[in-house]
Amino acid sequence: MEELIQTIAIAALPVILAITLHEAAHGYAARHFGDPTAWQEGRITANPLKHIDPVGTILVPITILLLSTGGILFGWAKPVPVNFGRLRQPKRDMLWVAAAGPAANLAMLLFWATLMKLAVTLPINFFTVPMARMAEVGILVNLALMVLNLFPLPPLDGGRIAISLLPPKAAWRFAQLERFGFPILLLLLFTGILGKLLMPVMGLVMGMIYFIFQFSA
Repeated sequence: MEELIQTIAIAALPVILAITLHEAAHGYAARHFGDPTAWQEGRITANPLKHIDPVGTILVPITILLLSTGGILFGWAKPVPVNFGRLRQPKRDMLWVAAAGPAANLAMLLFWATLMKLAVTLPINFFTVPMARMAEVGILVNLALMVLNLFPLPPLDGGRIAISLLPPKAAWRFAQLERFGFPILLLLLFTGILGKLLMPVMGLVMGMIYFIFQFSA
């Protein structure tokens, strides 16, 4: 029980920041490009209570942990409201609003990697050990969220980026997949296909992090 409490205490901060800042980044980008909806609803905040979805943030991840034997943990926060019609150039600006979430995860990934480098450089003591463990969680969580959300299937960020880049007719047809997006993702997850698609990308990004920060393998 004590070990479980320690694990939760170490993982809580990086997990909460990864989820909340990802969503807040969408809202901030939307406001920047002309849609203040998220700001008006108080969603541009790091307060996790504003972003928790009872099903996606709690029920689905717990169910996956109980039923699966490994792979990618899947879940989602309450989506930040974005009225794409209020953006100054909806089709173009949709790309930047969608990309803001993964970009926030990339920034946090680099932050936690920097903290990890500091922790392994300093002498081992009662402070650097938990710091390294927290940084490790931060790296893994943000890496997984970034790569998963860039998967090109609406309503994930990667799907919205694809819609923004496609010609109008193809974009409209591709956007029709959104109603089936989460069932498709859950099917890919539980069949193991999602892991096979995302793991090579995660491995590539992690390899770049190891190279940049000169971590030992």
